[in-house]
Amino acid sequence: MGETPVWLSEQEREAWLGLNAVLTLLPAALDSDLQVLDGITLFDYHMLAMLSESTGRKMSMTKLASRTSASLSRLSHVVKKLEVRGWVAREQSEEDARVKIASLTDAGWQAVVRMAPHHVATVRALLFESLSDKDINDLRRITRKLTAGMDPEHWILQDPSKDLEP
Repeated sequence: MGETPVWLSEQEREAWLGLNAVLTLLPAALDSDLQVLDGITLFDYHMLAMLSESTGRKMSMTKLASRTSASLSRLSHVVKKLEVRGWVAREQSEEDARVKIASLTDAGWQAVVRMAPHHVATVRALLFESLSDKDINDLRRITRKLTAGMDPEHWILQDPSKDLEP
C-alpha cells in the first residue's frame, strides 16, 4: 500500500499558488517585453548580461551554463543563435583545448547597453515597485534558501557574506 499523502496546509497552498503564478507570469511578461524590444528571450538577455558582467566579457561555456542555470546543450543552442546576430563569439581556450569560451562581441555589448535600461525598468515595474524594502530583503532571503535547497553549489550562494538567516 502507498503512503498517505501529506497535503499542503491552506497557508502552504496559498504560498505555492502565489509562487506558481509569479513563476508563470513574470517570465512571460519579461520574455514578451524583450521580444518586442529586440527579438530575444529573457534567457538570451540573461546570458548576455552574465557575459557583460564577467572579466573581459568572456566566460567558459561550463561556467556560463552555471551562471544562467542552464544545460550546456540549451546554452550552446542560444550561443549559436546569438553568434548569427554577431553578439557572441565562441573560441577555444588558450589554456585548455577542451574548453570553449563564449565572449560578448562589441555589437553584443552595444545590444546589452541599449536593452539594459528598458529591461531594468520593466523588472522594477513588475517586481519591485509593489514591494517594501523589508519585502525585498525577505524575497532575497527566501530565494537564497530555496536555491540552497535545490542546488547547494549554485554560484549565487557562493558569497559567504550573504547570510541565509533573517
